Amino acid sequence: MPKSYLHALGAIALWATLASLGTALSHVPPFLLTGLSLAIGGLLSLPSVLRDRAVWRIPPRTLALGVYGLFGFHFLLFLALRHAPPVEANLVNYLWPLLMVVLAPVLLAGVSLRPAHLVAALLGFTGAAIAILGARDGTAGATTETWGFALAAGSAFIWSSYSLWTRRVPAFSTAAIGLFGLVSGMLSLACHAVLEPSASLSMRDWLLLAVCGLGPLGAAFYLWDMALKGGDVRQIGILSYLTPLASTALLLVVTGRPLSWTIALAAALIISAAVLGARTKSA
Repeated sequence: MPKSYLHALGAIALWATLASLGTALSHVPPFLLTGLSLAIGGLLSLPSVLRDRAVWRIPPRTLALGVYGLFGFHFLLFLALRHAPPVEANLVNYLWPLLMVVLAPVLLAGVSLRPAHLVAALLGFTGAAIAILGARDGTAGATTETWGFALAAGSAFIWSSYSLWTRRVPAFSTAAIGLFGLVSGMLSLACHAVLEPSASLSMRDWLLLAVCGLGPLGAAFYLWDMALKGGDVRQIGILSYLTPLASTALLLVVTGRPLSWTIALAAALIISAAVLGARTKSA
């Protein structure tokens, strides 16, 4: 198996743990959680920076895009997991591979949208609707859940648009992702200091934060960047659709929820839509 695919599979395995970690740390204020995790992940690039400081010399526009992607995506995702059932919110968030296909002709020049893309979009959003309706119980909590699903959809949009817009900025070193993480982390910690009450973290919290920062909010970004730069992006993109399946399965185990037919059907539709979109895009 090519090394680039191993990098991609490593990133996918780490991303699959993100929703579960976010749920386990749901008592930590979201700005604090996001800031500490991203800062820890950013530190992984320090060895490269110490060898060559030029790897962090990137245009302000590129840095702004990185902060938009890393800070915006994770902050909205952690909020979504607090305001909606985590399994369903996770499924809605993982519409981002499909959104990359649908938004490509809007955000990138020379890319067209074919009829099959629209079919894929319909399948994906039908899956999201089933996930949302399956979580309804007719109680007063419906408004809060709707807000949570909107946050999950927002995080999906941010990550898909960030991924597409990286093709419109000058090429940058993989180590520059560490700068994205550190700046995003510092911004989030500043928001925590101004907007959130102080929090006391236990040793367990710090351990989970370290795992989160070193894994899905750290090493995964570097592995994914190396995969995209070293292999066929179309094939690697298809591999990314393993992420929602693995993530949802792990979240079901962590939360102790049984696999209901609505969750299974929603997962099947979203994954099928994403694969269809990817195959059409590469045709």
